[in-house]
Amino acid sequence: MGATGIASAMSFRYDIQDAHEIDVYEQHGGYEGVRVALDMEPSAIIDAVKESGLRGRGGAGFPTGMKWSFVAQGTGRPIYIVCNADEGEPGTFKDRPLMEEDPHQLVEGMIVGGLAINSEHGFIYLRGEFRHAGRRLSRAIAQAYEKGYLGADVMGSGRRFDLTLHRAAGAYICGEETALLDSLEGRRGQPRLRPPFPAAKGLYSCPTTVNNVESIAAVPFILRHGVEWWRQWGTEKSPGPKLMSISGEVNAPGNYEVALGTTVDDMVEIAGGMREGREFKFFCPGGSSTPILPASLGTTAYTFEDIQEAGSLLGTGALMVYSDQTCVVDVVWGWTRFYEHESCGKCTPCREGSYWLSQIYQRLETGNGREEDLELLEDLCDNIFGRVFCALGDGMTSPIVSSLQHFREEYRAHLREGRCPLGATQPRRDIVVTQIRSGGGYEPAPPATPQVPATEPAGQA
Repeated sequence: MGATGIASAMSFRYDIQDAHEIDVYEQHGGYEGVRVALDMEPSAIIDAVKESGLRGRGGAGFPTGMKWSFVAQGTGRPIYIVCNADEGEPGTFKDRPLMEEDPHQLVEGMIVGGLAINSEHGFIYLRGEFRHAGRRLSRAIAQAYEKGYLGADVMGSGRRFDLTLHRAAGAYICGEETALLDSLEGRRGQPRLRPPFPAAKGLYSCPTTVNNVESIAAVPFILRHGVEWWRQWGTEKSPGPKLMSISGEVNAPGNYEVALGTTVDDMVEIAGGMREGREFKFFCPGGSSTPILPASLGTTAYTFEDIQEAGSLLGTGALMVYSDQTCVVDVVWGWTRFYEHESCGKCTPCREGSYWLSQIYQRLETGNGREEDLELLEDLCDNIFGRVFCALGDGMTSPIVSSLQHFREEYRAHLREGRCPLGATQPRRDIVVTQIRSGGGYEPAPPATPQVPATEPAGQA
């Protein structure tokens, strides 16, 4: 096992003044990875990435080198590499600083990735709200063309690589790779039926790979410093450093670079520990679409395999930390409303189910919940998970199912007291609750009869 704790690899230029300018970038090792890649066969680049153990940093954690090896070659059609910079997962903010502070790092990674899969054209699909990152990337691309790193003759090698920055419209669903490709082609962003997979028929029905910002930006470091250098951090199955977004009820939320294998408890301490007077209650290890885990599992090592064994996913690397003063029902309700809003509507279980899940959570949180609502939540989630085109539906249900598993008693407290025990939401008696008629259709349900305690809830500090 390699080193754990704070690392300084991919973020080392963040504190260097004007690192976003190409001259400064070159002074600190910039574009050395391209020089190394130009002296290697494409297959050798892919083999080096495989040996490094680099896994996708955007959610799925699929091995990057293996993904590149799947791209169809010799079809007579262009090959494309696409960077998914549509960072929209709640709690995730690791890619934007990289593009703002060190944009050439991503540009260099795109060039190396293009050389690896024999692509002559790459696209960066940038979230529309990231205006400053867009300005920095536009300037970095222009400078790279001026210096000969991009264009018809990359560094005099005779190899061609062009790079296009595409500003998106800010739809969460376009973080899914096939919806992203549809959007990039000018269509409504909705997930495609697979197969065929993008590696065979992606952008413009041509072989395509889609990778996360961090995944692509890591490759030049691996080529420049070597596989062993990368593996000095992390574990055998989850090697390397990881850019982390740590948020929630910690004293110093922000972006950190840590070695994989560091425990969740240690990362909470890296972020300044819990706020005064608050105790660690639960956490989301990889953004709001990953199952939540109780604080008792804070000793879990932050690796792909250990987090999965604990019952969740590493996801995008967004550690969201919550205290005993936060209502888990209220938090999950907020996420559910987000997914309801962002559902593209293509799949009936997601489109309709997200609405009903939000309605049930509104009932629970405002004091109008019923005992059968807990089973109804589970039943709805069971009819959404694995029955939709993309991972949005699965991600929406994961925190619901896991919160019921670990904090069911807190849900029951909402039913017993007829309100949120922590005072996150004020009780309401104007919520119309509907139920299904035995003969079909809907009718108003009997009003809830909560047992309201004599004392007021303490509320959230």
